Amino acid sequence: MAAGLLLSSATWTYTMASAAPAPEPRRKSRICVLFTADPGPADRGWNADPAQLNAIKARLAKAEQDLGNIELVIGQASNAEQAAALLKKAGPKAPVLAINMQLFTLTRMAQPILDGGHPLAVFSLPASGHDWMYPHRWQRKGHPVTLFPTSDYNDLERALRVLRVIPMLQQTRILLFPPARGTQPAQSPEQIKKRLGADVVVVDEKAMEAQIPPPTDEAVRTEIRRWTNEAKEIVEPTRDDISKAACISVALQRLIAREQAQGLAIGTCMGWLPKGFPCLGFTRLRDSGIPAACEGDMDSLLTMILFQYAIDRAGFQGNATFDTSRNALWTAHCTAPLKMEGVNSKQAPYLLRGHSEVGGSGCVPEVQYRLGETVTRTKFVNLDTILISTGKIIEVPARSVHGCRTQIVTEVRDAAKMAAGWSSVLETEDAMTLLHRVVFYGDHVDTARHLGRLMGLKIVEEG
Repeated sequence: MAAGLLLSSATWTYTMASAAPAPEPRRKSRICVLFTADPGPADRGWNADPAQLNAIKARLAKAEQDLGNIELVIGQASNAEQAAALLKKAGPKAPVLAINMQLFTLTRMAQPILDGGHPLAVFSLPASGHDWMYPHRWQRKGHPVTLFPTSDYNDLERALRVLRVIPMLQQTRILLFPPARGTQPAQSPEQIKKRLGADVVVVDEKAMEAQIPPPTDEAVRTEIRRWTNEAKEIVEPTRDDISKAACISVALQRLIAREQAQGLAIGTCMGWLPKGFPCLGFTRLRDSGIPAACEGDMDSLLTMILFQYAIDRAGFQGNATFDTSRNALWTAHCTAPLKMEGVNSKQAPYLLRGHSEVGGSGCVPEVQYRLGETVTRTKFVNLDTILISTGKIIEVPARSVHGCRTQIVTEVRDAAKMAAGWSSVLETEDAMTLLHRVVFYGDHVDTARHLGRLMGLKIVEEG
């Protein structure tokens, strides 16, 4: 069954979740690791030596075990024929991590990788050969290639992380409570499928309401206790507000598990007040590694998915506002993850608040993020561009006023320039599409550049 929905003056056809084929269990992302030759002597030549080879193999094994969702197909190739044989074993379009070992061996065996359209990351130790000069030349000719010219063996794992993004996207299932919002390509399931390989399926809100558990459900009672016991303070919400929000949180977690989905967007958040706001549920999902987007913002959702796969961190989707007198940019929203450094990280402190835009009704978290933290502010738009900037958190209110509940104030490079050029690459007047960005702990600009080269994306640094 398909449902035609009128969105932003265009009609998109979605597949209903109830009629979509049952999703297959997710497979590990297979990545071909290709050593370009045997190591050379330790005391001379432009080559990697045996000790470096052993260190590389050990770090790859650790990364494969720690990441858990990749399968490495490892081999050696000194010429094109050997490379082609290993690529056949790895499978069509399998991403490739090439380890530069000897002078000019990479250039002798790379052609089958380039001809096959395999995303290619090259790891090149200092003095391991002159082949480091060629990957970016290949990329400028239109091939999906990036380069890690580094002595840091941890960059092997970073390369594997960005390489796994493409196969993980191809197994991604996104649930949408319509309407979708955002840039026109991001609203289109057909274009998302064509560009990223991900599936978008619709959830009928009325059918979902029948699945909301009662407050007496044991999982709901546990959710209520957890939210209330771990909060620093409960300000506006009544017990009924908290109970409704906890019921929705449990319902969304069960929906994600039943549909085996990797992402969720709700386009009618503000209309959920009578049955319970989804904000607590969004927080729980993001903390468990499932991106969830407010206001049906598909660009923000795809941003969270892209970076979740690349860095294993949750994102804080929020509205922006500037204070040029302090060279600062605020980000604020009424839902936010507690665990910004991964599913096993320590959660941030929070208050339970009423939603700021509906007279304090409902229940949402006000999360208090860490002062002094470097952050990356980004958004993947039009399925072809990453907007990105960095900053440092300089203020977090003890109890927020104005705007949405969770707030951070970040010092940025040039607030006036950033405000003047805000969303200038977007051809839309829709406020939410222009406004939202997603914030991640850490500086991930270089990771975004690698993703851009591998996925054919433009990188636009804001401010």
